[in-house]
Parts: sequence; structure tokens; C-alpha cells
Amino acid sequence: MTDSRPRRSVRRTLPARKRIALIAHDGKKAELMEWAERWRDTLAMHQLVGTGTTAGRLSASLGLEVEGLMSGPLGGDQQIGARITEQRLDLLIFFWDPFAPQPHDPDVKALLRLAALWNVPVACNAASADFLISSPWLDKPYEMAIPDADAWVASRNPE
Repeated sequence: MTDSRPRRSVRRTLPARKRIALIAHDGKKAELMEWAERWRDTLAMHQLVGTGTTAGRLSASLGLEVEGLMSGPLGGDQQIGARITEQRLDLLIFFWDPFAPQPHDPDVKALLRLAALWNVPVACNAASADFLISSPWLDKPYEMAIPDADAWVASRNPE
């Protein structure tokens, strides 16, 4: 009998200098900009990545390097998801707009699913982002459990 989900039996250590994704839907970009300006000095100590317009606006506003990926609807959400599965992303700050239907809602759902699966801390609004960015673990290594993907795949494909 195969397991329906991978066991969280592998340990991963997030580095002291975190890789943080900053994403915002159009209706939430101004709110993310305001939040990021308040936390500029803290964000400056970490590696930042963002999707489309958000990355460019953050970089210009904060004077910090923010690696820009594609716009969310053009695949940027999936690029962030790939980094999560490759364990090349440590925190996800995603100010999503609950009032505006998004043409790429399936991509957003997939991104949030991957973050939950791979145990990536996620903030979806200013309050949760404040808690996440002010955590005592932000600038320290942090060990956490992640799925044992290799064992799960092997259990589903017996030779």
C-alpha cells in the first residue's frame, strides 16, 4: 500500500540570510510597498525576489536589489513555486486580493499549495507579514521538516 502523502521526515535548514519572495496582486501593490518601506532595513539583510511589476516597484522604492521574475499571470507564480520545490525560497510574502478575481487563480492556488506542502512560511497580509518578518528566527538558521519526496516517489513506483 502506498502513502497518499509524503512523510515529513527530511530536515531542511533555512539559512540566516533568507530568500524572500515578495508578491502582490494589483489591488494590493500599494499596501505591499508601504509595508516594505517600513521593513526596508530588515529586508536589506536578505535576498529578495518578486514577480513582474512588484519586483521593479520594490527595487525602485527601496533602493534594494530585487530579482525580478515574470508577471504572475505570465508564469511568475509558477517560477516562485518551482523555487519552493527546489528549496531555493525560504519565505513567501504574498499580498493577494480577496476581492478581485484573478485570471491566474489556479496558479495562485498551486503556489499556496506548494508553500504548504514544503512547509514554507507564508504571509498573506500586512499583519501576518509583520509577525513573520519580526520573528526571532528571521536572521538565524532554522531547522524544519519537509516531505521526503524521494521516498514517496519510490513508494509509488515500485520496481
